[in-house]
Amino acid sequence: QMTKYAELLSNRNVKAFLALIKYTEGAGYQTLFGGERFTSFDDHPRRKITKTLGGKPITSTAAGAYQFLTRTWDECAVAVGLLDFSPLSQDQAALYLIDRRRALNAILDGDWKTALERCNREWASLPGSPYGQPTKSLETCLSFLYANTEKEEAAAPAPFPQLNPERPSWFRSLLQLFRS
Repeated sequence: QMTKYAELLSNRNVKAFLALIKYTEGAGYQTLFGGERFTSFDDHPRRKITKTLGGKPITSTAAGAYQFLTRTWDECAVAVGLLDFSPLSQDQAALYLIDRRRALNAILDGDWKTALERCNREWASLPGSPYGQPTKSLETCLSFLYANTEKEEAAAPAPFPQLNPERPSWFRSLLQLFRS
C-alpha cells in the first residue's frame, strides 16, 4: 500500500487535489484544530482542543494538513504502514482515505466533481459536505484544481516551441481571481 501511494504523489492531479484539501481545510502539516501549531512529527499530536464555532463549543483532535482525527490517523497508519506523522506520511494517509472513498481513479482521470462528491464526507470543508461546517463552493474548488493542474502543465517542457497562444477569456478571469 505505502509504495503505491508514495508513487502517486508525483501525479499532477493527485498533487492538485491534495493541495485543494489543504487549502479548503486551511491547514498545513503542523496545524492543530483551531490553528495552533505542533512541533513533533513523531506521531499524531493526540490533543483535544475546544473552540467556539457558531456560538457552540466544538472539541476535536484534528491535526495536520488534512486535519486527521486521532482515530482516523490510527486507522490510516495501520492500513498504510506509516511510522510517523511526517508530511510524506500525512500525504499517503490522505490518499488512503481518498482511495477508501473510491475517489482515487476520479482524481487520476481529472473527474473533479466525482472526486469532490466522494470525498466531502471525509473533509468537512469540501462542497456538499453534510457536517454543517463552512464549505468552499464547487466553483472555488474547480477553479483551484484547474489553476493548479494548468500551472503544473505550464512547468513541463513544451514538446515544440509555442507561439504565445491566446488564453481563453475564462482562463484570464480565473487568473484574476487568484491574483486578487
